[in-house]
Amino acid sequence: MSKNSMKAIRLHEFGGPEVLRYEEAPLPELKPGEVLVRVHAVGINPPDWYLREGYKDLPPEWQPAVSFPFILGSDISGVVEAVATDVQGFSIGDEVFGMVRFPSMGESAAYAEYVAAPASDLALKPAGIDHVQASGAPMAGLTGWQYLIELGHDEANPFQPESHRPVPLSGKTVLVNGAAGGVGHLAVQLAKWQGAHVIAVASGKHESFLRELGADEFIDYTKNPPEDIAHDVDLVLDTLGGPPTGRFLRTLKRGGALFPVFIGFTDAEEAAKLGITVSMTQVRSNGSQLAEFGRLLDAGKVHVAIDSTFPLAEAGKAHQRAAGGHIQGKIVLTVV
Repeated sequence: MSKNSMKAIRLHEFGGPEVLRYEEAPLPELKPGEVLVRVHAVGINPPDWYLREGYKDLPPEWQPAVSFPFILGSDISGVVEAVATDVQGFSIGDEVFGMVRFPSMGESAAYAEYVAAPASDLALKPAGIDHVQASGAPMAGLTGWQYLIELGHDEANPFQPESHRPVPLSGKTVLVNGAAGGVGHLAVQLAKWQGAHVIAVASGKHESFLRELGADEFIDYTKNPPEDIAHDVDLVLDTLGGPPTGRFLRTLKRGGALFPVFIGFTDAEEAAKLGITVSMTQVRSNGSQLAEFGRLLDAGKVHVAIDSTFPLAEAGKAHQRAAGGHIQGKIVLTVV
């Protein structure tokens, strides 16, 4: 590798995991307001494989326009290699983590040895965790934070006319569907941190894991539909979303809230009859929120679980693992 190039995972076409190419790519140029990071680990997330496939399940007008070749990914942890002259708060040698340029599809370029990131998207890595754990935190942690704690921005909501508003959690009953996954396992911990009584929904093999994270109740969806068991819930965070999310209206008390993380909810009329608020938002990069989340990580109040790790060159295998489902925590790429 020359000093002007690096190794990266690039796409030259949409498709399955086999289209992920490990190859030489130009070293990113540092622009004003940016920090060049030598990447040590990359967290992978659902938008990565959605983009790899060309967001084929989205309406055509929502499908992102990208130019090939491009580098996937948004979540990184690494060490600052260079800092633009106008950047304050970061120095060469600092350990940092962040979700880079999300939701600007195809521009974040995290599956690489180096990433040029807006300083505003980064935070200092918590000293008490390693790069693998730190790289698994940004998107999943910020999704939980912006849904449950504080939205933290005024950007237009692509999913609904009104801005998403988190609800107070102290003393409330919160059900988390898909509780063992990346967003789910962090949302369980955030809700507990805020004083909620948490019901975790996942397959039975994850029960001990989720109880260790603080879940007060557990529902094995492979044995019983959660909507048949849970009742009088204040808030449902459905990390899976899609059309089936409407079934959780049956678990909620009047005046409750349903927060699906993915689009597809179709029961607005029934929700209105029941007095239930249904709200979504688009997670966005936010270094200051990530710094707050990082303090919880550093204090051991929230823990990032790692499902599996793969070398950067084996990103395709990591995507195959994701497609296999039943993930416990985060899948991470390591960069040597």
